Amino acid sequence: MVLDNYVKYKEQKLEGRRITLKSILPLIDQLNDDTSVLGYSFLNRPIYKITLGTGKIKVLIWSQMHGNESTGTKAIFDLLNFFNEPLDFINYSQHILEKCTIVIIPMLNPDGAEAFTRVNAQKIDLNRDAIDLKAPESKLLNTFIHDYKPDYCFNLHDQRNLFSVGKENLPATLSFLAPSEDEKRTLTKGRKKTMEIIVAMHNALKPYIPNQIGRFTDEFYPTATGDNFQKAGFNTILIEAGHFPLDHDREETRKYNFLALASGLSSISNTIKPNYESYFDIPINQKKNFETVLNNVNLKGEKYKIGLYYTPKFKNKTLSFVYDYEFLSINSQICFKNSINKTLNFNSKDELVFYISKLD
Repeated sequence: MVLDNYVKYKEQKLEGRRITLKSILPLIDQLNDDTSVLGYSFLNRPIYKITLGTGKIKVLIWSQMHGNESTGTKAIFDLLNFFNEPLDFINYSQHILEKCTIVIIPMLNPDGAEAFTRVNAQKIDLNRDAIDLKAPESKLLNTFIHDYKPDYCFNLHDQRNLFSVGKENLPATLSFLAPSEDEKRTLTKGRKKTMEIIVAMHNALKPYIPNQIGRFTDEFYPTATGDNFQKAGFNTILIEAGHFPLDHDREETRKYNFLALASGLSSISNTIKPNYESYFDIPINQKKNFETVLNNVNLKGEKYKIGLYYTPKFKNKTLSFVYDYEFLSINSQICFKNSINKTLNFNSKDELVFYISKLD
């Protein structure tokens, strides 16, 4: 299996959650592949594209549309190492490169990556800017995709630790989505093609992370990038990297993200595809993977249960992991790892946030 030699593909110079342009520039410089500057960010940082393969099937992969979501970027450079030195899988990798031309934008939002923010330097969420195109990064991606006209796209993101899969509330280490093209969630020919590739990735991952692979609900978001690209005929596969137990830096998760990309590209390069209907067998994501629950909270006279989960925080040039919170149904009967059962009284949300900050 491809993962047997993963330690040899893993790009050791990239680690942790904060990956910046400075992190990847030396790696881009040493690539044998065709690299060029596609354009520039709002703060004039270069946005690179990397091209490999010679096939007729066009694939576009982009990562760090949200600057603080870097697991896909690490997996991309693992994938590039795999293609440059496939070891025992030379036939596997060569077949992909013969059938596909792959363009990779490893960091679409370098300003957000530097600041470790979801948004760009204009405080625009690029993933909700597909219509207005106010950000230069959004314009760049939109112009390129309509010029290149890919057959398939991979849109790489990170999801919060709280997302879970199944009745046991295991973390959703990876989640997928075949975006809708309209509010009716019409099952178009393009969506079926997207689902086929997701099924192939799911099949490759199941032996390694059973019950830790989720599927996002497919509400149509009129301003979202993936929804609009899918609507325009560019079959777009959303991959959300999530939590693996005791892996806040997502070094374990990146391995499975790498496998998802490799197996997805392999499926794209092959004529025979799995049945798209198995896409609907992937369980829907839930929000139940909490580290701690506060069972009896009185906030301004109202009763709540509150789930706590870890999230990265970048402050004073230091990255740490702190608790964030989610309000839960007061009747929730979910079992959590830890529980605080005593009654907690707060007169304001600020008091609640201060209390939670002291639990880290």
